[in-house]
Amino acid sequence: MRILDQRLHADPSRVVLRPFHLGWQSTSAPGGRALKLVEDVAAMPEERVNQEYARVAHDFLERHWQTEQMFGRRYTEVEANLGLDGSRFSLTRKRLIGAYFCHEYTYAAAALMNPSIVPHPDQSGMIDGYIRFVMSLRAVGEGHISSIVFREGIAAPDGTFELWPQSAFATSVELEEESMNDADAGVTVLRHADSSLSNTVIFPITEQQRGGLEDLRMVKFEHDDGSTEWIGTYTAYSGSSIRSELLRTRDFREFDLEPIEGAAGRNKGMALFPRKIDGQYVMVGRQDGKNLFLLRSDRPNVWDDEGILLMEPKYPWEFIQIGNCGSPILTDAGWLMFTHGVGAMRKYALGCALLDRDDPSKVIARTSEPVLTAENADRSGYVPNVVYTCGALKVGEQLLIPYGISDSAVGFASVAVKDLIASME
Repeated sequence: MRILDQRLHADPSRVVLRPFHLGWQSTSAPGGRALKLVEDVAAMPEERVNQEYARVAHDFLERHWQTEQMFGRRYTEVEANLGLDGSRFSLTRKRLIGAYFCHEYTYAAAALMNPSIVPHPDQSGMIDGYIRFVMSLRAVGEGHISSIVFREGIAAPDGTFELWPQSAFATSVELEEESMNDADAGVTVLRHADSSLSNTVIFPITEQQRGGLEDLRMVKFEHDDGSTEWIGTYTAYSGSSIRSELLRTRDFREFDLEPIEGAAGRNKGMALFPRKIDGQYVMVGRQDGKNLFLLRSDRPNVWDDEGILLMEPKYPWEFIQIGNCGSPILTDAGWLMFTHGVGAMRKYALGCALLDRDDPSKVIARTSEPVLTAENADRSGYVPNVVYTCGALKVGEQLLIPYGISDSAVGFASVAVKDLIASME
């Protein structure tokens, strides 16, 4: 396993402009705080309005993209919620009101971790052996809330890679239908038409998600009709309960976020195979908190089958529990599946297993020693002694593996497929 030099770290300078959501905002009863706030701004002389808005503009317009448009949209929402008569307000006063109902959010100030990686939908212009990719990451910001962010780049056949640069501005996705935020329903969110994927953030939206979107495991899924869809499993945390959900997209511009139904959806760490096997969708998951199971279903969002036992902890570095580290990867020898094991002192390490190509319930071989473990400075972080990934990318005969380091940063490694398989027993 070759450790690459590049690292990605938490960055408190990465901020995004978001609506300032509090329960009292839509209260239109007399004395309601939202209405009182609007009345306070409405009572200001126009000269003072211009002065205050000039201060806001000086502080924030250069820090965000299309800031004034955001203020305007936010005012329109407040006007509709409170039943305001906006005809009496100047454009500057409306934007100032909108600014009071917005705030900056540092979405990656605390940690950046647990990446997955898939081929990009646009492979135009790639020379032989190179692959354009999309990497998802779990970003942890203010309030320890997790969201999903992306980075685009190009992977080379020698196991190296380059990331596309990020701009100074980040934007959050928007709900296709603003009223759709029910805890039990799926929602569709849209990337801003003029924003790049590398500058897009998917924040928690529904009540079930309000505590965070955690550990997206993406896979490029090939349907029977030849069409391609990118599907990811993630954990939606409400603050008190968890639920497995799906992210689905065909273009990384429109994303469907929907719950996984059925008994198997109650657990974390589910990962979908990249195609059907014997006419069914197949998933790997840890259904009992310790062992790995193989699950089958006729629908990608319904998993009633409790599955069959696939792997149990076998070696000392995984005695506490094992889990998958992303979707299995098809090779000539079979399905490669990265795993994580938890050993003494709750130390996390990466392993790998080889599953039969036609019957993935059969384990052909597995690594007896970790292929990657936290060492030296990488042992320190928000959660120490952890390496963890949510997926790897096959580039020719090499694997590019982004991985989380002690729940704080992201590192990268590469390994030849043949060398990884040769290390198994």
